[in-house]
Amino acid sequence: MAITIKETSIEKVYFLSTQIPEFIEPYPIEEYQKRLKKVNHLALGAFEGTNLIGFKVGYELNKSVFYSWMGAIAPNYRRQNIAKQLAQVQEKWAKEQGYKTIRFKTRNKLRSMIIFAIKNDFNIIDIEPRMDIGENRIVMEKGL
Repeated sequence: MAITIKETSIEKVYFLSTQIPEFIEPYPIEEYQKRLKKVNHLALGAFEGTNLIGFKVGYELNKSVFYSWMGAIAPNYRRQNIAKQLAQVQEKWAKEQGYKTIRFKTRNKLRSMIIFAIKNDFNIIDIEPRMDIGENRIVMEKGL
């Protein structure tokens, strides 16, 4: 299986996000447009041929921090290092743009994402508590 990582449209990313089982209520496309409007951003897609099978979207928080906001891999393509490939391309791009760190949030219940982050040199820098402990936001950051 040959996977290609390249920039893609928000419309394609949004469509795939509606197919991800963990995204019980995916953000509407308007949320993507709102967050990415007027800021430096990057929407990456992982493609098998012309089929979008994964994505990673991020945007500038400030001149030194790039925020990796959303990402997912279609269920049939998981555990094939596609998320790692997307992350590597995003990190390389962010570093080339002059960002010093990359940051993201995940939920406490999404253990595979926390493990992925730790294996890829991210540190936990904050926890945003919620009523349901599984919904606590874990803020992770990595120096570039």
